[in-house]
Parts: sequence; C-alpha cells; structure tokens
Amino acid sequence: MKLNIIVDSRSNAFDVPDNLLTEATDFFEKLDADMDRGWQMSRDWVQCPDSEQRCQIAADKILTAIETENEKLLMLMAAYILRTMPGITGVNIDITGDMNETDIIMGHEDSRPLGPVFS
Repeated sequence: MKLNIIVDSRSNAFDVPDNLLTEATDFFEKLDADMDRGWQMSRDWVQCPDSEQRCQIAADKILTAIETENEKLLMLMAAYILRTMPGITGVNIDITGDMNETDIIMGHEDSRPLGPVFS
C-alpha cells in the first residue's frame, strides 16, 4: 500500500508492504494502548484520541523518523496510519510544531469502482 507523505511542500510516496500491516499487530496494539491513556498533542492534552488524532500523532513520529533517518520507525508509523484510517492516501505533516495542523488526506469519493450499488 502507498502513503503519500508531504513535508514542507515536498511529497514522497512510501510503499508500505502489505504484510507489515499484519505482522506489526502487537506493536500497533501497544501504541493504541498508550494512546488510550491520553496524549499530549502539542499544547493540548487529549484524553482519548480519535482515529484522525492517532494518525496525526503517528505522522508527528514520521517527522521525527525522517529527521533521525529512522526508516524502520517511518515504515511502522506509515503502516499504522494505513491500518487506522482505511482509505487514507496521504498526510501533510505540519512542521511548525503543532501536530493538530497535520492534514489527513483521504481518497476521493469518485475513486470508487463503477457499477451498481446494492443495498
């Protein structure tokens, strides 16, 4: 799966191996358990981050991974984002220090397959 990561107007599409989404389940569950206890998101304390906020937190960790050249952490956080928000195509990571300003980019409605919709 691909995740487009945008940092300071530079865009890179990272190819996350599909198997990483299943093989890192223990890591993802620990990360979720940590976030379930609340998280400091820049100046705000968030008691129980929702899916979008969890992706913003992971995106902030991606920024750190890029700065420290930690490819393993980058891939794990990209996989976490893809797992947490199905349909996500990218993140535009805020570099001003406010992770709440990181934008989550979802796929477009018109990207659905053509054909009748059965209910």
